[in-house]
Amino acid sequence: MRGIAHQPDIPLFQNRYRLKPACLAVYPMYKGLAQLVGMTKIEGPQTIAEQFERYLAEYDRYDFFFIHYKYTDMYGEDGNFAAKRRAIEEFDAALPILLRKRPDVLAITGDHSTPCALKGHSWHPQPVLLHSPYSGNDKLERFTETGANLGSLGVFEAKYLIRYMQANARMFDKFGA
Repeated sequence: MRGIAHQPDIPLFQNRYRLKPACLAVYPMYKGLAQLVGMTKIEGPQTIAEQFERYLAEYDRYDFFFIHYKYTDMYGEDGNFAAKRRAIEEFDAALPILLRKRPDVLAITGDHSTPCALKGHSWHPQPVLLHSPYSGNDKLERFTETGANLGSLGVFEAKYLIRYMQANARMFDKFGA
């Protein structure tokens, strides 16, 4: 059997980052992980367009949204390049729904690379798009792996992304030092 018998001693997201979080995910594992760190699990949406519509509806109740999209990973594991490309196109087509609210800080990335050629998770860096009124502009025309590696964020450990997001939300009196 898989799973856990009791709540592990993990700091709650709200306490650690001073943000009220919600999770919009279809895949059960991500819903469970979000609950472990105290995110409110929002049920119902099944497509990325529905997830973004629900984000709009819930926008005023939370100040952090974890929106998970499984299909690029799933099709990468299957080695199905055409389906992975369609999944990216579906995400891109739905993104204007989310952008209607003009989020204060927007981060788009993945939790790992899943190249179709490898049919599995890999060591390759993840592209990160981080946008806010304070994020600057790298003058990149496309959001790609190659372009992201050339951007001002460079290559960094994912554990630092939340701090960059908080900095762009101006949550710190001073960054660094």
